Amino acid sequence: MHHHKYRLIIPFLLPAALLYGVFVVWPYAQAIYVSLTSWRGVSANRPFVGLDNYQRLWEDDRFLEALSRNGQLLIVLPLVTIAIALTFAALFTQGGQAIRGAAFYRIVFFFPQIIPAVIVGILWSYVYTPNIGLLNGILGGVGLDGLKRSWLTDPTTVLWAIVAVAIWSSVGFYMVIFIASMQSIPTSFYEAAVLDGATRWSSFKDITLPLIWESIRTSVIYLAIAALDFFILVIVVSGGSTTMGATRAEVAALYLYNQAFDKNRWGYASAIGVVLLLLTLLLSVIIMRATRRETYQF
Repeated sequence: MHHHKYRLIIPFLLPAALLYGVFVVWPYAQAIYVSLTSWRGVSANRPFVGLDNYQRLWEDDRFLEALSRNGQLLIVLPLVTIAIALTFAALFTQGGQAIRGAAFYRIVFFFPQIIPAVIVGILWSYVYTPNIGLLNGILGGVGLDGLKRSWLTDPTTVLWAIVAVAIWSSVGFYMVIFIASMQSIPTSFYEAAVLDGATRWSSFKDITLPLIWESIRTSVIYLAIAALDFFILVIVVSGGSTTMGATRAEVAALYLYNQAFDKNRWGYASAIGVVLLLLTLLLSVIIMRATRRETYQF
């Protein structure tokens, strides 16, 4: 009986497994092999160097500094994005007590999500322009000229200016995820809590958070992966510059790009990519285990 079942299932799984192997597994295998070579990307010859590239990485101060910025993003990006998204989702949905105009606000906050990341980066690069940018114009208009600066060249602000763009463009997506989770919670839970004298905050803390925890957990994983793969906005908002080490905005993915396309060190760049892959897998496992909680059924 079981034998016949597998004979039926395998033909359906085989095409998908083949495509996955060709377009996912095989490129990963190639990247791992290239990371063990000193390939320059311009010849068929790939001299094998073993683990030399990985040893150089641990001695590369610029890579470690770039990776430390990713570590800062791992803390700031998930915490701030999820906090803002949860706040808006609760205001627009929790317990069927949405604020007035909630439907309109949902559209407004989700709108950045439908704009491609490259377009978002270009738009915000103009917002941050020192002389004619919207941000400095608003600061000057309200009398805060002392806060005006060149946001994308100032070493103290460039990274966080780009992080602000990432948060702005991501909040709407996670807000919608949390809204969908909150709408699945029976309103009778909140009605009973109100009868017991619960405030909106206590209802959020004791009812909403535990019941949407799986959505929060998944969002943390997605945002953690995004923090490690923080590349598109950095290079687009900066105007395409690949020499941003001096401006303190170079993250690991941008350093990988520099090594591959500026210096033709494809073997070394592949080693950086493999390290980022392993860190992503390790981080995902750690977050899944650290955030595991009892699930609630209703």
